[in-house]
Amino acid sequence: MRISIILSAIMLLWLVFAQSCMFFRTTDAEASKDFAAKNAPFRYEYFKTGNSNIHYVSTGSDTLPSLIFIHGSPGSWDAFKEYMLDSSLRLKYRMISIDRPGFGYSDFGKAMNMADQTKVLSETLKHVNNGKPVALIGHSLGGPMVVKLAAENHDLPITNLVVLAGSVDPAEEKPETWRVPLDRTPLRYMIPGAMRPSNAELLLFKKDVFDLAADFPKVTCHVLIMHGDVDDFVPPGNAVFLKNHLTNAKDIKLVWFEGQRHFIPWTKFPDIRNELLHLNMN
Repeated sequence: MRISIILSAIMLLWLVFAQSCMFFRTTDAEASKDFAAKNAPFRYEYFKTGNSNIHYVSTGSDTLPSLIFIHGSPGSWDAFKEYMLDSSLRLKYRMISIDRPGFGYSDFGKAMNMADQTKVLSETLKHVNNGKPVALIGHSLGGPMVVKLAAENHDLPITNLVVLAGSVDPAEEKPETWRVPLDRTPLRYMIPGAMRPSNAELLLFKKDVFDLAADFPKVTCHVLIMHGDVDDFVPPGNAVFLKNHLTNAKDIKLVWFEGQRHFIPWTKFPDIRNELLHLNMN
């Protein structure tokens, strides 16, 4: 009896924890303080398109070309906060980082498949368009997302695609059948915070990744692919696969980070920042 009471208490505590922790997001008030401490301008907006509400933040002059960041899963705009605070990048670019649908403050918890995300984020890109060149930068699951956005928005001035450890190759995707019960049974309430929509969208992505084949030929801009050569989350073969399938890209540069795993946006910040500073935005 005593053991069952202890187990029930542990279960209750975990349920409370799961509903209240691990959101992987920074409030606008907190971010405002961080940017003010660096004398960096900080703006945020909630953009409504259809039934979706998209939260994004920006810094830098609106008269400059744009770097637009798309985070992975789970995550939020603040995955790229270090880039947005960098003074050298701010001198050259307006920078925007978006909470993808289901994460951060963009309808948190409501995961979408990639086709629906593309529609919502495409409208967001049109909303922030200032007529200047745009580089789309995506990490992990944000990688295939920026591929789709570049493929389907030729009316926007997207000149560059930057894919950081992007997951794009169906052959590299493991079945992960354990995700199904975690998403479609009461077990889902045991998953904390942003891990819940992450599990849901990764389950959808197992099918979505096959649809990318139709998008690859539509990418016609400059492409920069960067990947860690010992990435065990998104295997390095994804980078080679992407390079080989973007047959109509203006040009492709593939950068390998020796001895690096999946988290290159943070572990290789100086190298990636320098690559961004030297993008050909024409």
